[in-house]
Amino acid sequence: MSEQLNILQKHFDTALESPDGIKKLRELILTLAMQGKLVKQDPKDQPAGELLEEIQAEKARLIKEGKIKKQKELPPINPEEVPYEVPEGWVWERLGNLVSKLGSGSTPRGGKEVYSDKGVMFFRSQNVYNDGIRTDKISFIPPAIHEKMANTKILPEDILFNITGGSLGRSALVPIDFKEGNISQHVCIIRPIKIYPKFMHLSTLSRYFHKFIPAAITGGGREGLQKNKMELFPIPLPPLAEQKRIVAKIDELMALCDKLQAQRNERDKKIIAVHRAAIQQLIQPSPLRAFAPSRATSPSMSPSDFLFSNFNPLYSVKENVAELKKAILTLAMQGKLVKQDPEDQPAGELLREIREEKERLIKEGKIKRQKELPPIKPEDIPYGVPVGWVPVRLGEIGFWKSGSTPSRTNQKYYGGNIPWVKSGEVKQGRISKTEEHITEEALKNCTLSVNKKGSVLVAMYGANIGEVGILDIPATTNQAVCACKTYKQFDESYLLHLITSLKPYFLSVGAGAAQPNISREKIIATPVLLPPLAEQKRIVAKIDQLMALCEKLENQIEQTTVKQTELFDAVLAGV
Repeated sequence: MSEQLNILQKHFDTALESPDGIKKLRELILTLAMQGKLVKQDPKDQPAGELLEEIQAEKARLIKEGKIKKQKELPPINPEEVPYEVPEGWVWERLGNLVSKLGSGSTPRGGKEVYSDKGVMFFRSQNVYNDGIRTDKISFIPPAIHEKMANTKILPEDILFNITGGSLGRSALVPIDFKEGNISQHVCIIRPIKIYPKFMHLSTLSRYFHKFIPAAITGGGREGLQKNKMELFPIPLPPLAEQKRIVAKIDELMALCDKLQAQRNERDKKIIAVHRAAIQQLIQPSPLRAFAPSRATSPSMSPSDFLFSNFNPLYSVKENVAELKKAILTLAMQGKLVKQDPEDQPAGELLREIREEKERLIKEGKIKRQKELPPIKPEDIPYGVPVGWVPVRLGEIGFWKSGSTPSRTNQKYYGGNIPWVKSGEVKQGRISKTEEHITEEALKNCTLSVNKKGSVLVAMYGANIGEVGILDIPATTNQAVCACKTYKQFDESYLLHLITSLKPYFLSVGAGAAQPNISREKIIATPVLLPPLAEQKRIVAKIDQLMALCEKLENQIEQTTVKQTELFDAVLAGV
């Protein structure tokens, strides 16, 4: 036993590196405890068999005094039910024979209508956690109702065990100084007799105890545990003195796990904070520079130098890779990702061609003249404008329009062959198929038009606000999607990256309503920088190259995670 404990403590550092190592370490500590391998047995301890006799005598006394009801006799434990041998002095016994109460609560008559802001605390499953009961979102019931629900009253050092829903299996030990309260039907009270309460609580948290739960679950819509199934669970019972030593050792080792978790959190927090600071310096308004290692001999290290010289530790966490992706797009849109080429056609000339193309389309009746956008003020662009670039509003570079949702009551509008894009289908990348299609009749009678292949789509409402995609097929959209078909002389992939970089801005201007949303008007009024066409293509190529590097980094983190997990699992298998 001491050898296994030494191995356990020796590999605490390995647990620190494995992603879920600390969690598995906690599970192993409880497993060893329930197997009698965490502390030494003492032959001077009162054997658990004698403790069991005292439990049975106490239970008989409580029945005789009318404090509890006599229960149906439980069958003896068969040898095949015993998963492992327990140490000398321990015994196996069914849970129902070790408690004076094992049963769920109930909902007061009237349900939520009788809940109040004061009175007696009423505990539901959302108040029960493994580390204790939580009262931050507690409900209350009137004292009179509390007295009528005597069978659901909580006593100090009861164990509350969730028996339904997603939190099934969570349990909490009621504090010794607890005053009064009741439980709902989704929580079960386990009230041990002459057993150290914290030991019983830790038993309910162990992987061994939870192995019985799946086979004991009943019910359809909301699965749950029934009393007659739980009371049959076999429990390994050590002497009372050993129960207390086990709890003390568990507390000691869990404190080490807490320390490890704090160290890991602090380490990751520092890595993320340092990286974020370097990234912020890199993307803040400053003289233009390409994103590459600096060759400066200055003793002060540039942000890009710092990132490249500390690449491996900084990009060992996925959060930093996600920040790097955002920074790449920000630098690209500021003209800092690739060098400017004086040979490129200036963006001013490109803008003139765009305007000429727009006038031609208006003259031919293909688009309508839109309200003129306000001129851009210097404060609209918080960073320097690269040579050859010009400030524009999004509405100047393409024709933007939103769609609509044909009436669902008219069956003739749906089931056609015209793709119809909803906001939830607008993802980063390409859009080549849609869940629903509309008919020619819907196109004719509703405010809809077909967006050409290559159009850029932006989601305007709800959880998908700011999401971007490019149509690989001609398609219509619903009213929550805005589509842009750029005028000639514009790289659509560049526009995709440009809009993607604007997602934080769209989220900020769309916040405040019950459902976040941005309007077409806000989109077309957004100020951006327009680079020369040739530079747009170079930027797209560089973004693709750097995003591929980010994907590689994320894959490396995944592979490292798998290797660390396999290593720690191998360590645990040997304990």
